[in-house]
Amino acid sequence: MIYTDINQLRKACEKIIAAEGGEVTILDANKLKDRLTDCLIDTAVFSSERSVQEAACWLIRRCAYALGVYPASIQHLYEAMGRGEAKGFTVPAINIRALTYDVAQAIFRAAIKARAGAVIFEIARSEIDYTLQRPKEYTCAVTAAAIKTGYRGPIFLQGDHFQISAKKYAADPAKEMQAVKNLIWEAIEAGFYNIDIDTSTLVDLAQATVKEQQQINYSLAAELTKMIRDLEPEGITISVGGEIGEVGGKNSTVEELQAYMEGYLEELAKDGEKLTGISKISVQTGTTHGGVPLADGSVAKVKIDFEVLEKLSEMARDRYGLAGAVQHGASTLPDEAFDRFPDCGTAEVHLATGFQNIIYDSAHFPADLKGKIYAYLKTNCRDEWKEKDTEEQFIYKTRKKGFGPFKLDLWHLPDDTRSKLGVELEAQFSFLFDKLKVNLTEDLVANYVPPVDVPLEMPAALKS
Repeated sequence: MIYTDINQLRKACEKIIAAEGGEVTILDANKLKDRLTDCLIDTAVFSSERSVQEAACWLIRRCAYALGVYPASIQHLYEAMGRGEAKGFTVPAINIRALTYDVAQAIFRAAIKARAGAVIFEIARSEIDYTLQRPKEYTCAVTAAAIKTGYRGPIFLQGDHFQISAKKYAADPAKEMQAVKNLIWEAIEAGFYNIDIDTSTLVDLAQATVKEQQQINYSLAAELTKMIRDLEPEGITISVGGEIGEVGGKNSTVEELQAYMEGYLEELAKDGEKLTGISKISVQTGTTHGGVPLADGSVAKVKIDFEVLEKLSEMARDRYGLAGAVQHGASTLPDEAFDRFPDCGTAEVHLATGFQNIIYDSAHFPADLKGKIYAYLKTNCRDEWKEKDTEEQFIYKTRKKGFGPFKLDLWHLPDDTRSKLGVELEAQFSFLFDKLKVNLTEDLVANYVPPVDVPLEMPAALKS
């Protein structure tokens, strides 16, 4: 049910939840979980009336806190990893591009069964645009999924690849930096207390020394870190990530890590302040985002340099106190690769396209809807169709851009269809949690991540 009138929304909440003085009281937890949450998230995402959307978002977030579900920073757990107090696992950071409410439920179901607490939900700057999911909407969908599944505890929401576009930066540096700053501000307001800064697009390999190559990268990363420290809510230290090598480019080196960190820490200390720096470092070890599609649409096998990954993680921890290195572009790797990430001390691994592929390639995904999406791509993304690419390669590369325009259709697939897709996804999440050894991390996370109640102003529509 999508509400467009505030009185409809109020009536739906009667005898289930009560909102007063900026707080929410749960009157009937079962009805909230079984019925009202579906209506609230549908309204938060699709209502044509903005004031009603905002009211539904606020109710979701405050209901969640009343139940013991809260957005959190993973900073203190990562500090413990840097000190060697927490180890032996790799944190999965999962990008949800489509069916966010349903996919998040599958993640929470798998996490509850495995008692996995160290799991990140993330969305990249580019994904926000083509999936038509602003940070507040993403927060609400994930939070509503927690309520729906009965999950309790912290939710780690992360801005992934909050990236400076090299092309846009070359044309107007100030404008492009401001665009990223605006996004960071928006994300923090939405409860994203984990932000990955990606200025690695500006690394200049033509410079004479490694430090000169990394100079713009670490300088801008420090500038954005200072801004984040100014914006973070009281009681929360936002986990910030840096990046030394653009995914899909050349493999990172120990020398690059050292040069980046030396320059970054110097820049961070320039004003005489003692600011908390990054908690992890993203590196390149041989992957590409989404994998490399072959002529028939299948994905080429990728070989990760685990030796480099291990060396970089070790140095990040031992010399700089970071949680370790972060691996991007991993969801399309062969199953046997995932055991190796915890073994080589990888702090975090980012996973996205593999889940998109499960949705599109499922026998349960409606053929007629897939046909409509692919037809849309052939018309609206035709300028991305490279001359050497087969149709299968073109579709594989661009089908992520079908999720935004067809979001309403996807969210309102038949219940049975969404349920079957959810079962397939849950099985994959369970597999990954086991391989990455985040099973049974629930108590560890609770030990390092206490709840912090960040006040949210009640929308005017609910006050009147």
